[in-house]
Amino acid sequence: MKAMIFAAGKGTRLQPLTHNLPKALVPFMGRPLLEHIVRKCIRFGITEIVINIHYLGEQVIDFLKQHHYFDIDIRISDERDKLLDTGGGLKKAAHLLEGDGPILIHNVDIVSDLNFEELYVRHKNGGAVATLAAMVRTSNRRFLVNSEHLLCGWENVATGERKMVFEISESLIPASYCGIAIIESKFLSLIQQEGVFSLTDTFLQVAREHPVRLAFFENLRWVDVGTPEKLALAEKLFEQKA
Repeated sequence: MKAMIFAAGKGTRLQPLTHNLPKALVPFMGRPLLEHIVRKCIRFGITEIVINIHYLGEQVIDFLKQHHYFDIDIRISDERDKLLDTGGGLKKAAHLLEGDGPILIHNVDIVSDLNFEELYVRHKNGGAVATLAAMVRTSNRRFLVNSEHLLCGWENVATGERKMVFEISESLIPASYCGIAIIESKFLSLIQQEGVFSLTDTFLQVAREHPVRLAFFENLRWVDVGTPEKLALAEKLFEQKA
């Protein structure tokens, strides 16, 4: 299995920590966020990783060089000329992810104790082209799934906006995406959008013709460390249960 880590974001919400530091290198529990994910991938057996860069991207490259690329095959998808968001970033990196096996995708600002092995098993058993790790938690933006946990739509609770894959009569279950997923390699060839776009729209687009499933995880330690306050919260959460 290969992996892609989305590390190109500007980390605006993490200021002042990101005034002179890319989000990927913001420290968490004594190590950069990026390092935690890379090492977790290695423990899972992944030795081919693509990392996209944009803001202060040269610092990420220097960091990887200093660590000898963690003695695995790490490749850079360079977005320093234009930030493409998660969907556009994945499409740009597609040629670096070519192959027959599944691909783990992971946002760099997500801290969790999600078991990659369990996600992988559920993906293989589910028969979907993509399996998204999900939780039941309070969130304005959330996916909507049916009783089989297949993706049917997305909604913004705050604005009332809805994007439906298809209309169905049964009640739908809200699911909050964890920023971690496993996709089949053929998923890359199914992406129809161009330019700058979010993976949210890509998942919805692909789900119109191919099964996209959400896998719910309970009792998961999970934090989107997009702000200094949430980063501090994550430090306390993981220190308490270390």
